[in-house]
Amino acid sequence: MSEEILTTFDEHGNITGTAPRDEVHRLGLWHETFHCWFVGKESRELTIYLQLRSGQKKDYAGLLDITAAGHLMADESVEDGIREVQEELGLKIAFDELKPLGIIPYQMDTAGFLDRERANVFVYENRYPLSGFTLQQEEVAGIVQASFAGFRSFISGASNTLKVQGFRVTEGGERTVIDEMVNLSQLVPHEPAYYMRVIEGIESLYK
Repeated sequence: MSEEILTTFDEHGNITGTAPRDEVHRLGLWHETFHCWFVGKESRELTIYLQLRSGQKKDYAGLLDITAAGHLMADESVEDGIREVQEELGLKIAFDELKPLGIIPYQMDTAGFLDRERANVFVYENRYPLSGFTLQQEEVAGIVQASFAGFRSFISGASNTLKVQGFRVTEGGERTVIDEMVNLSQLVPHEPAYYMRVIEGIESLYK
């Protein structure tokens, strides 16, 4: 597999050059990512989708995360990020079906490295049933839905738990049902300000 080369930025969003992905994380360099949050309308109630990260992942294995996300390579445009949805979830979605929330810069240093991202964030109103998702198992172990209002309470600290429902895929390829309450330790620790920007952006789309 060829080395992944990322475009690097300063703290003001100016391009500073390129660097290999491992070096970007080791040095804490700003770089671009693509984030796509799925929402749905179930009986008039807004829901949000989370992916369950594979247990094979090097960082944040087995935690709940953004529906689909990934790094943008140096030779890719933001539009190319739609490949993450097809690769991770097996869904064919056109870029123009996404609703942009803009660039949200944030950083995490809880996985043993400093991850400084300029996240290009989008929302997709899902039209696929869960049975239509075909997961890239080395990346994604399952998909769940939660009440959007419940997710907001969960992220804001008003609630300590969140009810999620969906499925996980076993090592043998079988799907098993997820229907449980989760706590914050089971969610990838993106900055609370990042989560709230996403929540408020979705709310502005579905007033």
